[in-house]
Amino acid sequence: MVLKTGERAQLVKAKFKEIFGAGGGKITLVRAPGRVNLIGEHTDYNDGFVLPIAINQEMIMAFQPRLDNSVCLYSYNFSSSHQFPLDGIKYETEESWANYVKGVIYIFQEREISLSGMNIVLEGNIPIGAGLSSSAAIEVATAVGLQLLSGFTMEPVEIVKLCQKAENEFVGVNCGIMDQFVSLLGKKDKALFLDCRSLDYEPVPLPNPEHLRIVVCNTGVRRELSGSEYNKRRRECQEGVSHLKKRLPEIKALRDVPVRDFEKYGDSLPETIKRRCKHIVEENERVTQSVASLKESNLRRFGSLMNESHQSLKDNYEVSCRELDLMVDIARNIDGVLGARMTGAGFGGCTVNLVEEGKVERFQEIVKEKYWKETKIHPEIYILQAEEGAGEILNKTGEKR
Repeated sequence: MVLKTGERAQLVKAKFKEIFGAGGGKITLVRAPGRVNLIGEHTDYNDGFVLPIAINQEMIMAFQPRLDNSVCLYSYNFSSSHQFPLDGIKYETEESWANYVKGVIYIFQEREISLSGMNIVLEGNIPIGAGLSSSAAIEVATAVGLQLLSGFTMEPVEIVKLCQKAENEFVGVNCGIMDQFVSLLGKKDKALFLDCRSLDYEPVPLPNPEHLRIVVCNTGVRRELSGSEYNKRRRECQEGVSHLKKRLPEIKALRDVPVRDFEKYGDSLPETIKRRCKHIVEENERVTQSVASLKESNLRRFGSLMNESHQSLKDNYEVSCRELDLMVDIARNIDGVLGARMTGAGFGGCTVNLVEEGKVERFQEIVKEKYWKETKIHPEIYILQAEEGAGEILNKTGEKR
Protein backbone atom coordinates (compact mmCIF):
# COMPACT_ATOMS: atom_id res chain seq x y z
CA MET A 1 0.00 0.00 0.00
CA VAL A 2 1.34 3.43 -0.97
CA LEU A 3 0.87 5.95 1.83
CA LYS A 4 0.06 9.58 1.10
CA THR A 5 2.16 12.45 2.43
CA GLY A 6 -0.14 13.15 5.36
CA GLU A 7 -0.27 9.50 6.41
CA ARG A 8 3.52 9.19 6.29
CA ALA A 9 3.86 12.47 8.19
CA GLN A 10 1.74 11.08 11.02
CA LEU A 11 3.92 7.96 11.18
CA VAL A 12 7.01 10.17 11.40
CA LYS A 13 5.41 12.27 14.12
CA ALA A 14 4.50 9.13 16.09
CA LYS A 15 8.05 7.81 15.76
CA PHE A 16 9.36 11.20 16.88
CA LYS A 17 7.32 11.00 20.11
CA GLU A 18 8.47 7.42 20.63
CA ILE A 19 12.15 8.40 20.28
CA PHE A 20 12.17 11.82 21.98
CA GLY A 21 9.08 11.78 24.18
CA ALA A 22 5.80 13.67 23.99
CA GLY A 23 7.06 16.91 25.60
CA GLY A 24 9.46 19.51 24.34
CA GLY A 25 7.19 21.78 22.34
CA LYS A 26 5.82 21.94 18.81
CA ILE A 27 6.93 19.39 16.22
CA THR A 28 7.40 20.98 12.79
CA LEU A 29 6.97 18.70 9.76
CA VAL A 30 8.44 19.43 6.33
CA ARG A 31 8.75 17.57 3.05
CA ALA A 32 11.09 17.80 0.07
CA PRO A 33 10.71 15.76 -3.12
CA GLY A 34 13.26 13.81 -5.07
CA ARG A 35 13.65 14.48 -8.74
CA VAL A 36 13.96 12.78 -12.07
CA ASN A 37 15.68 14.55 -14.92
CA LEU A 38 13.85 14.10 -18.20
CA ILE A 39 16.83 15.25 -20.26
CA GLY A 40 20.01 17.27 -19.78
CA GLU A 41 22.45 14.95 -18.02
CA HIS A 42 25.77 16.21 -16.61
CA THR A 43 25.09 19.63 -18.16
CA ASP A 44 24.31 21.35 -14.85
CA TYR A 45 27.91 21.61 -13.62
CA ASN A 46 28.85 22.86 -17.08
CA ASP A 47 26.58 25.93 -16.71
CA GLY A 48 24.13 24.30 -19.10
CA PHE A 49 20.42 23.51 -19.41
CA VAL A 50 18.36 20.80 -17.69
CA LEU A 51 14.73 19.69 -17.67
CA PRO A 52 13.87 17.91 -14.38
CA ILE A 53 10.65 17.39 -12.46
CA ALA A 54 10.07 17.18 -8.70
CA ILE A 55 8.51 13.77 -8.09
CA ASN A 56 5.86 12.24 -5.84
CA GLN A 57 8.52 10.46 -3.78
CA GLU A 58 9.88 12.58 -0.99
CA MET A 59 11.77 13.05 2.26
CA ILE A 60 9.74 13.92 5.37
CA MET A 61 11.49 15.43 8.39
CA ALA A 62 10.21 16.34 11.85
CA PHE A 63 11.96 19.07 13.87
CA GLN A 64 11.75 20.20 17.48
CA PRO A 65 14.01 22.68 19.30
CA ARG A 66 16.22 21.62 22.19
CA LEU A 67 17.46 23.74 25.07
CA ASP A 68 21.07 22.61 24.72
CA ASN A 69 23.65 22.72 21.93
CA SER A 70 23.06 19.21 20.59
CA VAL A 71 21.49 17.97 17.38
CA CYS A 72 19.95 14.53 17.78
CA LEU A 73 19.01 12.70 14.59
CA TYR A 74 17.02 9.54 14.02
CA SER A 75 16.62 7.85 10.63
CA TYR A 76 13.32 5.99 10.33
CA ASN A 77 14.62 4.09 7.28
CA PHE A 78 17.84 2.88 8.90
CA SER A 79 16.54 2.66 12.50
CA SER A 80 19.69 4.55 13.40
CA SER A 81 20.53 7.48 15.69
CA HIS A 82 23.29 10.07 15.50
CA GLN A 83 24.14 13.00 17.78
CA PHE A 84 26.57 15.91 17.43
CA PRO A 85 27.18 19.38 18.94
CA LEU A 86 26.49 22.51 16.89
CA ASP A 87 30.00 23.79 17.61
CA GLY A 88 31.75 20.55 16.63
CA ILE A 89 30.28 19.38 13.30
CA LYS A 90 32.50 16.89 11.48
CA TYR A 91 32.09 14.67 8.44
CA GLU A 92 31.97 11.00 9.44
CA THR A 93 32.03 7.83 7.38
CA GLU A 94 29.84 6.05 9.95
CA GLU A 95 26.13 6.92 9.65
CA SER A 96 26.85 8.60 6.31
CA TRP A 97 23.17 9.55 5.87
CA ALA A 98 23.64 12.10 8.65
CA ASN A 99 26.28 14.05 6.70
CA TYR A 100 23.64 15.63 4.44
CA VAL A 101 21.87 17.12 7.47
CA LYS A 102 25.14 18.07 9.15
CA GLY A 103 26.44 19.73 5.98
CA VAL A 104 23.46 22.08 5.68
CA ILE A 105 23.64 23.03 9.37
CA TYR A 106 27.40 23.61 9.04
CA ILE A 107 27.01 25.86 5.97
CA PHE A 108 24.16 27.85 7.54
CA GLN A 109 26.28 28.50 10.61
CA GLU A 110 29.12 29.62 8.35
CA ARG A 111 26.67 32.29 7.16
CA GLU A 112 26.35 33.34 10.83
CA ILE A 113 22.77 32.15 11.05
CA SER A 114 22.02 31.47 14.72
CA LEU A 115 20.70 27.96 15.31
CA SER A 116 19.61 26.19 18.48
CA GLY A 117 19.96 22.53 19.29
CA MET A 118 17.24 20.32 17.83
CA ASN A 119 15.76 16.85 17.59
CA ILE A 120 15.12 15.54 14.09
CA VAL A 121 13.48 12.42 12.67
CA LEU A 122 13.73 11.79 8.94
CA GLU A 123 12.00 9.27 6.70
CA GLY A 124 11.91 8.96 2.94
CA ASN A 125 10.39 6.84 0.20
CA ILE A 126 12.96 7.94 -2.41
CA PRO A 127 15.06 4.89 -3.33
CA ILE A 128 18.59 5.43 -2.00
CA GLY A 129 21.40 5.21 -4.55
CA ALA A 130 18.97 5.13 -7.47
CA GLY A 131 19.79 8.54 -8.91
CA LEU A 132 16.53 10.19 -7.80
CA SER A 133 18.30 12.67 -5.50
CA SER A 134 17.45 11.45 -2.04
CA SER A 135 20.50 13.41 -0.83
CA ALA A 136 19.27 16.73 -2.25
CA ALA A 137 15.84 16.10 -0.73
CA ILE A 138 17.42 15.66 2.72
CA GLU A 139 19.42 18.87 2.25
CA VAL A 140 16.44 20.92 1.11
CA ALA A 141 14.12 19.53 3.80
CA THR A 142 16.78 20.35 6.39
CA ALA A 143 17.08 23.93 5.11
CA VAL A 144 13.30 24.45 5.15
CA GLY A 145 13.09 23.00 8.65
CA LEU A 146 15.89 25.24 9.93
CA GLN A 147 14.08 28.30 8.62
CA LEU A 148 10.83 27.35 10.32
CA LEU A 149 12.53 26.36 13.56
CA SER A 150 14.78 29.41 13.85
CA GLY A 151 12.49 32.02 12.34
CA PHE A 152 14.82 33.45 9.71
CA THR A 153 13.87 34.05 6.08
CA MET A 154 15.95 33.62 2.97
CA GLU A 155 15.33 33.83 -0.77
CA PRO A 156 14.63 30.38 -2.27
CA VAL A 157 17.52 30.57 -4.74
CA GLU A 158 19.89 31.43 -1.91
CA ILE A 159 18.71 28.36 0.00
CA VAL A 160 19.35 26.25 -3.09
CA LYS A 161 22.90 27.61 -3.37
CA LEU A 162 23.66 26.86 0.27
CA CYS A 163 22.33 23.31 -0.04
CA GLN A 164 24.50 22.75 -3.10
CA LYS A 165 27.47 24.18 -1.21
CA ALA A 166 26.83 21.73 1.62
CA GLU A 167 27.05 18.80 -0.78
CA ASN A 168 30.08 20.22 -2.60
CA GLU A 169 32.16 21.31 0.38
CA PHE A 170 30.99 19.18 3.31
CA VAL A 171 29.89 15.91 1.71
CA GLY A 172 32.51 16.17 -1.04
CA VAL A 173 30.41 15.64 -4.16
CA ASN A 174 30.91 18.30 -6.84
CA CYS A 175 27.27 18.20 -7.95
CA GLY A 176 25.65 20.93 -9.98
CA ILE A 177 22.67 22.89 -8.73
CA MET A 178 19.81 21.09 -10.50
CA ASP A 179 18.84 18.60 -7.79
CA GLN A 180 18.47 21.09 -4.96
CA PHE A 181 16.84 23.64 -7.27
CA VAL A 182 13.97 21.46 -8.45
CA SER A 183 13.49 19.90 -5.00
CA LEU A 184 12.71 23.37 -3.64
CA LEU A 185 11.15 25.09 -6.66
CA GLY A 186 9.49 22.31 -8.64
CA LYS A 187 5.93 22.80 -9.89
CA LYS A 188 3.03 20.38 -10.00
CA ASP A 189 2.33 18.93 -13.48
CA LYS A 190 5.28 20.83 -14.95
CA ALA A 191 8.91 20.25 -15.82
CA LEU A 192 11.42 22.95 -14.89
CA PHE A 193 13.53 24.31 -17.74
CA LEU A 194 16.53 25.59 -15.81
CA ASP A 195 19.51 27.63 -16.96
CA CYS A 196 22.16 26.47 -14.49
CA ARG A 197 24.27 29.60 -15.02
CA SER A 198 21.76 32.41 -14.63
CA LEU A 199 19.35 30.27 -12.56
CA ASP A 200 16.51 31.58 -14.68
CA TYR A 201 13.81 28.95 -14.92
CA GLU A 202 10.57 28.34 -16.74
CA PRO A 203 7.86 25.83 -15.80
CA VAL A 204 6.94 23.83 -18.91
CA PRO A 205 3.57 22.01 -18.92
CA LEU A 206 3.80 18.24 -19.26
CA PRO A 207 1.44 16.05 -21.28
CA ASN A 208 -1.79 15.06 -19.57
CA PRO A 209 -1.07 11.89 -17.54
CA GLU A 210 -4.29 10.45 -18.95
CA HIS A 211 -2.40 10.17 -22.25
CA LEU A 212 1.30 9.80 -21.37
CA ARG A 213 3.08 8.68 -18.20
CA ILE A 214 6.58 9.15 -16.87
CA VAL A 215 7.78 5.74 -15.74
CA VAL A 216 11.06 5.19 -13.91
CA CYS A 217 12.72 1.79 -13.76
CA ASN A 218 15.29 1.08 -11.05
CA THR A 219 18.05 -1.26 -12.23
CA GLY A 220 18.79 -2.26 -8.66
CA VAL A 221 22.44 -1.36 -9.22
CA ARG A 222 23.67 1.09 -6.59
CA ARG A 223 26.11 3.82 -7.50
CA GLU A 224 28.17 6.00 -5.20
CA LEU A 225 29.08 9.53 -6.34
CA SER A 226 31.66 10.76 -3.83
CA GLY A 227 35.17 9.88 -4.93
CA SER A 228 33.87 8.26 -8.11
CA GLU A 229 33.97 8.82 -11.86
CA TYR A 230 31.54 11.72 -11.37
CA ASN A 231 34.24 14.08 -10.15
CA LYS A 232 36.57 12.79 -12.87
CA ARG A 233 34.05 13.76 -15.57
CA ARG A 234 33.86 17.25 -14.15
CA ARG A 235 37.64 17.61 -14.40
CA GLU A 236 37.57 16.29 -17.97
CA CYS A 237 35.02 18.93 -18.95
CA GLN A 238 37.18 21.66 -17.40
CA GLU A 239 40.15 20.34 -19.36
CA GLY A 240 38.07 20.54 -22.53
CA VAL A 241 37.23 24.18 -21.83
CA SER A 242 40.95 24.96 -21.36
CA HIS A 243 41.74 23.42 -24.76
CA LEU A 244 38.83 25.09 -26.57
CA LYS A 245 39.70 28.51 -25.14
CA LYS A 246 42.71 28.54 -27.44
CA ARG A 247 40.27 28.74 -30.37
CA LEU A 248 37.29 30.29 -28.56
CA PRO A 249 38.81 32.65 -25.95
CA GLU A 250 35.44 34.10 -24.89
CA ILE A 251 34.03 30.86 -23.51
CA LYS A 252 33.73 30.22 -19.77
CA ALA A 253 32.14 26.77 -19.84
CA LEU A 254 31.05 24.15 -22.38
CA ARG A 255 27.62 25.79 -22.28
CA ASP A 256 29.17 28.62 -24.34
CA VAL A 257 30.23 26.35 -27.22
CA PRO A 258 27.68 26.13 -30.06
CA VAL A 259 27.41 22.79 -31.88
CA ARG A 260 28.74 24.35 -35.08
CA ASP A 261 31.89 25.61 -33.33
CA PHE A 262 32.48 22.27 -31.67
CA GLU A 263 32.22 20.57 -35.05
CA LYS A 264 34.85 23.01 -36.28
CA TYR A 265 37.32 22.83 -33.39
CA GLY A 266 36.54 19.57 -31.57
CA ASP A 267 39.15 17.56 -33.46
CA SER A 268 41.87 19.58 -31.73
CA LEU A 269 40.99 17.91 -28.40
CA PRO A 270 42.45 14.67 -27.02
CA GLU A 271 40.09 11.85 -28.04
CA THR A 272 38.59 11.13 -24.61
CA ILE A 273 38.15 14.83 -23.82
CA LYS A 274 36.56 15.35 -27.22
CA ARG A 275 33.90 12.72 -26.53
CA ARG A 276 33.14 14.16 -23.10
CA CYS A 277 32.72 17.65 -24.54
CA LYS A 278 30.70 16.39 -27.50
CA HIS A 279 28.10 14.98 -25.13
CA ILE A 280 27.75 18.22 -23.15
CA VAL A 281 27.60 20.51 -26.19
CA GLU A 282 25.00 18.37 -27.96
CA GLU A 283 23.05 17.61 -24.78
CA ASN A 284 22.45 21.32 -24.19
CA GLU A 285 21.03 21.53 -27.69
CA ARG A 286 18.83 18.50 -27.02
CA VAL A 287 17.37 20.17 -23.91
CA THR A 288 16.34 23.32 -25.78
CA GLN A 289 14.85 21.20 -28.56
CA SER A 290 12.99 19.11 -25.98
CA VAL A 291 11.41 22.21 -24.43
CA ALA A 292 10.27 23.30 -27.89
CA SER A 293 8.89 19.80 -28.55
CA LEU A 294 6.84 19.86 -25.34
CA LYS A 295 5.43 23.27 -26.15
CA GLU A 296 4.47 22.02 -29.61
CA SER A 297 3.07 18.75 -28.19
CA ASN A 298 5.52 16.90 -30.44
CA LEU A 299 6.03 14.04 -28.01
CA ARG A 300 7.57 11.65 -30.51
CA ARG A 301 10.31 14.19 -31.18
CA PHE A 302 10.83 14.56 -27.44
CA GLY A 303 11.13 10.79 -27.10
CA SER A 304 13.63 10.64 -29.94
CA LEU A 305 15.79 13.25 -28.18
CA MET A 306 15.70 11.13 -25.01
CA ASN A 307 16.97 8.17 -27.03
CA GLU A 308 19.77 10.26 -28.50
CA SER A 309 20.71 11.44 -25.02
CA HIS A 310 21.15 7.91 -23.73
CA GLN A 311 23.28 6.89 -26.68
CA SER A 312 25.58 9.84 -26.04
CA LEU A 313 25.78 9.12 -22.32
CA LYS A 314 26.75 5.55 -23.18
CA ASP A 315 29.24 6.19 -25.98
CA ASN A 316 30.62 9.70 -25.38
CA TYR A 317 30.31 10.35 -21.67
CA GLU A 318 30.69 6.68 -20.70
CA VAL A 319 28.56 6.83 -17.56
CA SER A 320 26.14 4.05 -18.40
CA CYS A 321 26.52 0.38 -17.47
CA ARG A 322 25.34 -2.99 -18.77
CA GLU A 323 22.16 -2.96 -16.67
CA LEU A 324 21.15 0.56 -17.70
CA ASP A 325 21.72 -0.24 -21.38
CA LEU A 326 19.75 -3.45 -21.04
CA MET A 327 16.85 -1.66 -19.35
CA VAL A 328 16.79 1.01 -22.08
CA ASP A 329 16.98 -1.59 -24.88
CA ILE A 330 14.09 -3.56 -23.38
CA ALA A 331 11.95 -0.43 -23.08
CA ARG A 332 12.59 0.80 -26.60
CA ASN A 333 11.27 -2.44 -28.04
CA ILE A 334 7.95 -2.22 -26.20
CA ASP A 335 4.92 -0.85 -28.01
CA GLY A 336 3.84 2.53 -26.64
CA VAL A 337 7.28 3.69 -25.46
CA LEU A 338 8.20 7.03 -27.03
CA GLY A 339 11.62 7.43 -25.41
CA ALA A 340 13.93 5.83 -22.84
CA ARG A 341 17.21 6.90 -21.27
CA MET A 342 19.29 6.62 -18.13
CA THR A 343 18.72 9.42 -15.66
CA GLY A 344 21.03 10.70 -12.95
CA ALA A 345 24.79 10.50 -12.68
CA GLY A 346 24.99 7.00 -14.09
CA PHE A 347 26.89 3.79 -13.31
CA GLY A 348 23.61 2.32 -12.09
CA GLY A 349 20.41 3.81 -10.78
CA CYS A 350 17.37 4.39 -12.94
CA THR A 351 16.02 4.86 -16.43
CA VAL A 352 13.23 7.28 -17.31
CA ASN A 353 10.66 6.35 -19.95
CA LEU A 354 7.79 8.09 -21.74
CA VAL A 355 4.98 5.55 -22.04
CA GLU A 356 1.51 5.87 -23.51
CA GLU A 357 -1.02 5.56 -20.69
CA GLY A 358 -2.81 2.52 -22.10
CA LYS A 359 0.47 0.63 -22.46
CA VAL A 360 1.92 1.15 -18.95
CA GLU A 361 0.71 -2.12 -17.42
CA ARG A 362 2.10 -4.19 -20.29
CA PHE A 363 5.32 -2.15 -20.16
CA GLN A 364 5.83 -3.10 -16.52
CA GLU A 365 5.21 -6.79 -17.19
CA ILE A 366 7.69 -6.98 -20.06
CA VAL A 367 10.43 -4.99 -18.32
CA LYS A 368 10.20 -7.10 -15.16
CA GLU A 369 10.20 -10.38 -17.08
CA LYS A 370 13.05 -9.62 -19.49
CA TYR A 371 15.25 -7.77 -17.00
CA TRP A 372 14.97 -10.62 -14.48
CA LYS A 373 15.79 -13.15 -17.18
CA GLU A 374 19.05 -11.35 -18.02
CA THR A 375 20.18 -10.14 -14.57
CA LYS A 376 18.31 -12.13 -11.91
CA ILE A 377 17.35 -8.74 -10.41
CA HIS A 378 13.73 -7.81 -9.73
CA PRO A 379 13.49 -4.18 -10.91
CA GLU A 380 11.39 -1.65 -9.06
CA ILE A 381 9.16 0.43 -11.33
CA TYR A 382 7.62 3.77 -10.35
CA ILE A 383 4.88 5.63 -12.18
CA LEU A 384 5.69 9.23 -11.35
CA GLN A 385 4.05 12.60 -11.57
CA ALA A 386 5.44 16.12 -11.23
CA GLU A 387 4.84 17.59 -7.77
CA GLU A 388 5.35 20.87 -5.95
CA GLY A 389 8.70 21.63 -4.39
CA ALA A 390 9.54 21.53 -0.69
CA GLY A 391 7.52 23.08 2.11
CA GLU A 392 5.89 22.64 5.48
CA ILE A 393 3.31 19.92 6.02
CA LEU A 394 0.54 21.82 7.73
CA ASN A 395 -1.88 19.11 8.83
CA LYS A 396 -2.53 15.40 8.80
CA THR A 397 -4.24 15.49 5.42
CA GLY A 398 -0.93 16.29 3.80
CA GLU A 399 -1.67 19.89 2.91
CA LYS A 400 1.56 21.56 1.80
CA ARG A 401 2.88 25.07 1.88
